[in-house]
Amino acid sequence: MLAFANAKINIGLNVTEKLPDGYHNIQTVFYPIELHDVVELTDATTTTCVVSGIDNLGNPEENICYKAFRLLQREYNFPEQQITLLKQIPVGAGLGGGSSDAAQLIKIINKKFNLGLTVPEMEQYASALGADCAFFIENKPVYAVGRGDQFQPVGLDLSAYNIVLVKPDIHVSTAEAYAGMQPLPHEEHLPALVQQPVETWKDQVKNDFERMVFEKYPAIADVKQKLYAAGALYAAMSGSGSSVYGIFNGPVALPELEQHNKVYYNL
Repeated sequence: MLAFANAKINIGLNVTEKLPDGYHNIQTVFYPIELHDVVELTDATTTTCVVSGIDNLGNPEENICYKAFRLLQREYNFPEQQITLLKQIPVGAGLGGGSSDAAQLIKIINKKFNLGLTVPEMEQYASALGADCAFFIENKPVYAVGRGDQFQPVGLDLSAYNIVLVKPDIHVSTAEAYAGMQPLPHEEHLPALVQQPVETWKDQVKNDFERMVFEKYPAIADVKQKLYAAGALYAAMSGSGSSVYGIFNGPVALPELEQHNKVYYNL
């Protein structure tokens, strides 16, 4: 069985509190975009995780999809399988590609082996694998709080716009980004802000990681500036970086950015 695992962007990201266990409470809006990995599950005598595409993700048994498979197999004792991933979503980019892969694998397993898992049950398994993993089970725009694993629906539709994603050749690890973060309380309410016209977001909808990441990696800040110079209504870094997206009123070409970055159009 095969499925397509899409990426997400963060629209606003407030880091509000550091918890005793080292994790952080956040406020953000997750929005799905049309950039996909391919996840496939096929019969095999032993379980392996085969990864190809734009990134080699190291030890297959450390892959989040392999962990998702073993997590469910311990509960439901289904047979060994081969997991095949064709990676198109950049890693270290704040796009949730690995989490999306794992969520799709959970849904494939549920269907292939007739487990009868409900959406909340699949979300519970996904949450055990990563904070944002559960979002990709239903895969609809949400306001996410807590560690990014508590969701409220958000009526947000950007289909009338052209989303362009730019991925610099820079990897920003989540741990690195959080290590430089100073949590602050936020009074603004993101769900209300994103209901306002997109062109009003520039001065109101912020990503707290940008200050630290832009200071350390000026090339990422430069991408955001060039997106605005090209006419973006709103531009921001997604998650803890390094990708930056722009929301445009219509089609756009960005040859200057294509020289040193990977650019994805019409998302």
